[in-house]
Amino acid sequence: MRVLFACVPQTGHITPLLPLAGAFRRRGDEVVVASGPDVTGTVTGHGLAFRRAGPAFDAWFGGLLARTRGQPGDGLPADRIERYFVPRLFGEVGAALMLDDLLAAARETRPDLLVFDSVTFAGPMVAASEGIPGVFHAVGLLHHPDVVELSADAVSPMWRELGLDAPRDAGLHAGRTVAIAPPTLDPATVAMPRLQPLRPVPLPLDDAPRPAVLEGLAGLPIVYVTLGTFSNNVDLFRMLLEGLRGLPVGVVATVGRDIDPAQLGPMPENVRVERFVPQAELLPHCALVVHHAGAGTAFGVLAHGRPSVVLPQSADNFVIGQRVADAGAAVSLMPGQVASDTVREAVEKVLADDSFRHHAERLAGEIAAMPGPDEVAALLAERA
Repeated sequence: MRVLFACVPQTGHITPLLPLAGAFRRRGDEVVVASGPDVTGTVTGHGLAFRRAGPAFDAWFGGLLARTRGQPGDGLPADRIERYFVPRLFGEVGAALMLDDLLAAARETRPDLLVFDSVTFAGPMVAASEGIPGVFHAVGLLHHPDVVELSADAVSPMWRELGLDAPRDAGLHAGRTVAIAPPTLDPATVAMPRLQPLRPVPLPLDDAPRPAVLEGLAGLPIVYVTLGTFSNNVDLFRMLLEGLRGLPVGVVATVGRDIDPAQLGPMPENVRVERFVPQAELLPHCALVVHHAGAGTAFGVLAHGRPSVVLPQSADNFVIGQRVADAGAAVSLMPGQVASDTVREAVEKVLADDSFRHHAERLAGEIAAMPGPDEVAALLAERA
């Protein structure tokens, strides 16, 4: 079987698709990933064929920036961010930049399945135009219905250019829908037709060895601080670590590739600052995680049954963070609430109240019950 994957050229969009792409490859299927050049190394590094579809992501944002005065999205409340960016950036701009290349890739490879991420709006257009079964692959939670309808309006001219009428859902859910969130966090999946759940992260490692970064922190509850792969806010990290200073915990902070840990100055003996530590190695040893509520981090933390203090930063962070907090597994602090003292109070609250851990463990059970990528690949192939 031939499977074409299409995604936005960003780490947060290609990473959730790699487990399923790898599962198809293990079956012996031909797999090609079409995206912008930003993710070429990630794709080929996983042994998958790459086909360029559209420019680098900077060109996407540059296209939006050229159409408006001021900084796109400035001044928007958290609950309006997706309604603004998804139709404009990923719909009108991104779909137009990807469409021709993705059409060419589909006509060349003649796939039996076309799998596209949540905001690759060119994906369902190409699937409909070329008569290919389409598979929507979530990278977080499903879109709010308002976001879907606004996006369908935004991409309607491109559908018409192909001689097709744009469906009310922009064609996103015309085929199978692969949902990666546990049902408690994404109740919309319960009523979704043709739904295929997929475990978002690997199951926790049994008897995971204690990573070297924890040396000297034995006997202390470990608090892990991360703001994602591309975090670059030195002042925010300083504030967070100042809030944790003096607590009877061990702290591991990962600051990402763009920050030198030395920029944060000398640290107490119980604090470790690194650019990167593999999440799967560290989470089994954590008591609590302070994070930005990105889907990959949030689902990984919950898969290990760990409670959180969430500090949403952008995009869908706000929705995911609120859902985790509503489920009782976290305390959420919005940007205007984040200060050294509020972070300290939130960490102390979560560590002292076992209910946060119990709710996180319940969500871990939901994630563990979801089928893994090998099973889902077999099911999609059978249904195709």
